Amino acid sequence: MQTSRKHQTPATIHRSYNQPVKEIDQFCLPHFQILENNGCSDIGSQGTSVSFQAYNDQIFTLESSTATASFVAYDSPSVISISSSRSPFSPQGSQSWMSDPHHSPDNNHGSPFSGSSAVDDDSNGLKHKLRELEISLLGPESDIVDSCNCCFSSGAHQAGSMAGMNHDQVMELIPRLNLKEVLVACGRALNDNDMSTVAGLMHVLEKMVSISGEPIQRLGAYVLEGLRARLESSGSNIYKALKCEQPTSSELMSYMGILFRICPYWKFAYTSANAVIKEVMQYEPRIHIIDFQIAQGTQWMFLIAALAKRPGGPPSIRITGIDDSQSNHARGGGLNIVGQKLSEFAKSYNVPFEFHDTNMNSCEIQLQHLNVHPGEAVAVNFPYVLHHMPDESVSIWNHRDRVLRLVKSLSPKVVTLVEQESNTNTSPFFSRYVETLDYYTAMFESIDVACPRDDKQRINAEQHCVARDIVNMIACEGPERVERHELLGKWRSRFTMAGFSQYPLSSSVTIAVRDMLKEYDNNYRLVEKDGALYLGWVNRAMATSSAWR
Repeated sequence: MQTSRKHQTPATIHRSYNQPVKEIDQFCLPHFQILENNGCSDIGSQGTSVSFQAYNDQIFTLESSTATASFVAYDSPSVISISSSRSPFSPQGSQSWMSDPHHSPDNNHGSPFSGSSAVDDDSNGLKHKLRELEISLLGPESDIVDSCNCCFSSGAHQAGSMAGMNHDQVMELIPRLNLKEVLVACGRALNDNDMSTVAGLMHVLEKMVSISGEPIQRLGAYVLEGLRARLESSGSNIYKALKCEQPTSSELMSYMGILFRICPYWKFAYTSANAVIKEVMQYEPRIHIIDFQIAQGTQWMFLIAALAKRPGGPPSIRITGIDDSQSNHARGGGLNIVGQKLSEFAKSYNVPFEFHDTNMNSCEIQLQHLNVHPGEAVAVNFPYVLHHMPDESVSIWNHRDRVLRLVKSLSPKVVTLVEQESNTNTSPFFSRYVETLDYYTAMFESIDVACPRDDKQRINAEQHCVARDIVNMIACEGPERVERHELLGKWRSRFTMAGFSQYPLSSSVTIAVRDMLKEYDNNYRLVEKDGALYLGWVNRAMATSSAWR
């Protein structure tokens, strides 16, 4: 299978705007050149060893080779620090809850993708479930069990009893094990505080995971680090250590470029939001766009080019950009760089333009920071950012709902929302753990069709753009856990409570997104449901796009 039938240049991701590539490219930030590559790097499988230094000098290492990329993308905010409110797609397996509408109290409407949940919350104890796993994998009378004198009548899982095996015995058993089931069993044991089983399973997992292997092996490598970090209560310290070893600006931009090129997730956000804003603002003479995660500002070049061709002349456009630390590092400077690029681009199209930057965390935004002028038609953009804002379960300030009420007070003509279709916000540890496994399994599978597994650049992209997100969801709790996704049903409730009504997406928005997806593997799905768009991989809903007013 192939991910890109032909590698698209930046301007063609919104082909409905018919913008010549060369006219946009000259104004793009340096990372745009990465999009001109027609394939992934042919660098071999020789990798490096990535070390995670924790607070108590405990060293965690990931075997290096190759990896896949992440949901975060080239304009993505995601990657560097736990204190950041960025995640690319900051970002479960091929499942949905259409067949199980009661899967979560937050899922008011369900996903249009069919499947079943992988979370097993029955009342059976861990030992019973591990016994079932052992039987399903090895049979009721495993000769390995006998030869190793591993007694399962006591309820211990074979993998959990491997700590006493020698290397040859462990290696003989591993091919018979299902990696995802072992990962789930390890998470359940940790949830139940069965530390002897956890130790045995982690010993087995060390032999099974590989960041250069199959999608589940690569995911398993990062999940294992998350489990270790949780055991050591060192999730935030791993983030700090990794931040000290972060790549240079040009390297990070390159990694983001790889992800942007091989994944449609950010293009899904840009394409759908731009199509909605263009439609709503078609007769407005003065437009003010407030972008809560402007990143490199690339999205707005396409919209400026489209609005410049409007009959009767282009409107006056003002953009207020809200920054994030990852994008700041990747671009090698503040939002003035974005403002200058967009200003030069708008000038080339004779579009009256003004840029206003707010160099602060989105949770800190107040009304006076947005600088809204009378007579402006306001559009607000939330691209994979709201899930980073703490809600009522984290802080009494509940910035998630506070910001929505603030935006509503601006009387915007439209608000665009794109988020991961995942439920990790208030879920208890084990449910969140399995949800993370499921979501990232689907994501890694979707990326596996895009680049060779021995591509060194892809492993670098994954390590610097996704590993921290996985560690954060597994290892951290409270304010330190910034990856807090919610399903569209829950976002619908939040927007409704803030006074918004949904703006159903038109057929022109759907056509623009479908046109973009033609460049990718046929296993990507697009479904219209209840006025919103769902982007999926096979049977798993990965992201949603909706609009509000």
